[in-house]
Amino acid sequence: MKEIIGKYANLMRIDWYLFLPAIALSLLGLMTMNSFSSENYFFVRQSMWIAISLGAFFFSSRVDWRFLRSTRIIVPLFLFIVFLLSLLFGLGEIVKGAQSWFQLGSLAFQPSDPAKIVTILILAKYFSRRHVEIRNIRHIIVSAIYAFIIFILVFLQPDFGGAVVIFGIWFGMVLVSGISKRHFIFVSILGITAVISLWLFVFADYQKARIVTFLQPLSDIHGAGYNAYQSTIAVGSGGIIGKGIGQGSQSKLLFLPEYETDFIFAAFVEEWGFIGAIILLLLCLMLLFRIVNNAGIASSNFDSFFGLGMMIFFSIHIAIHAGMNVGILPVTGITFPFMSYGGSHLLTEWFALGMLSSMRYHSQGPRF
Repeated sequence: MKEIIGKYANLMRIDWYLFLPAIALSLLGLMTMNSFSSENYFFVRQSMWIAISLGAFFFSSRVDWRFLRSTRIIVPLFLFIVFLLSLLFGLGEIVKGAQSWFQLGSLAFQPSDPAKIVTILILAKYFSRRHVEIRNIRHIIVSAIYAFIIFILVFLQPDFGGAVVIFGIWFGMVLVSGISKRHFIFVSILGITAVISLWLFVFADYQKARIVTFLQPLSDIHGAGYNAYQSTIAVGSGGIIGKGIGQGSQSKLLFLPEYETDFIFAAFVEEWGFIGAIILLLLCLMLLFRIVNNAGIASSNFDSFFGLGMMIFFSIHIAIHAGMNVGILPVTGITFPFMSYGGSHLLTEWFALGMLSSMRYHSQGPRF
């Protein structure tokens, strides 16, 4: 039986150790959405997006992505996503104060989601040939320029959460590339100097006020910090075993806004409790461990760096989302991978997971 399953998995080119934790997360998120409203609007819509995303996953897992190692492919892809992000400032829809979406009839598309994957791809391409020379400060600066172009376009929307993820991806990939301590200190000082300069000479008063609220949401629990406050109540009220599916009063009675997106973790923990949170995080660890394992056996440096970049991407989303839900990090609007409601991020995550599955399948032969 084991041999039959192995042959079937090989035929489908699917890494089930990637697929199963991810689909479990999606189903847990769907279950949480189903427990709040008799109309089940989010449940129905999310079911549709999961079905579409699974189609994207199976398609992506069948493609041989080795062509992405070519500069002639990866650079135009990078320029295209830069063009899309730039186009937002003229054609994008403003939602909750951020011009981050293209409205396509009844559907909305957020290009910052695929932009994160493109950032990983361009950095994977750059570091795959130069990681042995990473101690040369020039390579750190050049890689930073690639990431900064996307970072600033996302930041100016303004999408602070997306910008944080872009920065985290670059910083994490530089670290795994082998940066020296001296250059690490230099980069840190450079980043701090840039932030201070922006604060003193670039940001307008209203932008400064937005950032202060972003960093200290609980200072105004009746205003900007209301969501964060209600989220901490929801998490705490879940106790050890939770209130039970459909019994989350904070979310079911709509004290907790955005429960299906920004606060899906809090909504889930309220119903499933501390035990549920442990199960959720174990699924995440299984997924991350498998990605790292695949990166370690990849047949090329490009595949390894792409895998490590995706591990960093998922880790940042999980850590920041959970952190802001329990009140220890600012509210950023960052989704929980595979769980939160939405089409753009779900399609992006499942498509990227299919790429990882395909790369696992093609990890044969000598490493180069």
